[in-house]
Amino acid sequence: QVQLVESGGGLVQAGGSLRLSCVASGSIFSIVTITWYRQAPGKQRESVATITRGGFADYADSVKGRFTISKDNAKNTVYLQMNSLKPEDTAVYYCNTGPYAMYDWGKGTLVTVSS
Repeated sequence: QVQLVESGGGLVQAGGSLRLSCVASGSIFSIVTITWYRQAPGKQRESVATITRGGFADYADSVKGRFTISKDNAKNTVYLQMNSLKPEDTAVYYCNTGPYAMYDWGKGTLVTVSS
């Protein structure tokens, strides 16, 4: 079973930036679509950004133009560069396959954006 470990979260002021990383225990990013999800307190988990095995990226409207997803297959790592952060981006961020999660969820990484 592949394990996914997210990191890079933290506390940042509105307008700031963070870069999240998702490391897989196996070489999967060249064969599956990976999605960054987030779950804010009291809300359902939602998809934020997706990158296909071929490198095509897609974004939720709420983050389009601010977030960039990328990957390094050799390092088994997917990144999420988050710029111009807003308080409404506050959530726990997870990575998994998309559009449906195939692997067990990791612990996620908490992003808190202060106003």
